[in-house]
Amino acid sequence: MPRGILYVESRPSSPEQLADFHRWYDETHVQEIVAVDGFVSARRFAPLGDDGPFIAIYEIEADDVETAQAKLAEATKAGGISAPVGVQLDPPPTIRFYREITAYTP
Repeated sequence: MPRGILYVESRPSSPEQLADFHRWYDETHVQEIVAVDGFVSARRFAPLGDDGPFIAIYEIEADDVETAQAKLAEATKAGGISAPVGVQLDPPPTIRFYREITAYTP
């Protein structure tokens, strides 16, 4: 089965919004994304030190990554994905879909 990821870089809108940013991601957003057909897991990462965005990686297992991408767009348009809370929108988060081309497990 083809695999891929949705890669998202985001920042809190302000230091005062940091707790709301993490709460929305951890208690709402990742569950909404993983509920979309094809999305199977989510992981979040914090930068070392104070430099850099937070990263979210959503793993995709679907017949093709483009179909999962389309299903996420449909869920968003239908209101199944909540509006961001505490997320910096200017500039907006970086959002990229990737398809797996090589897998290696020792």
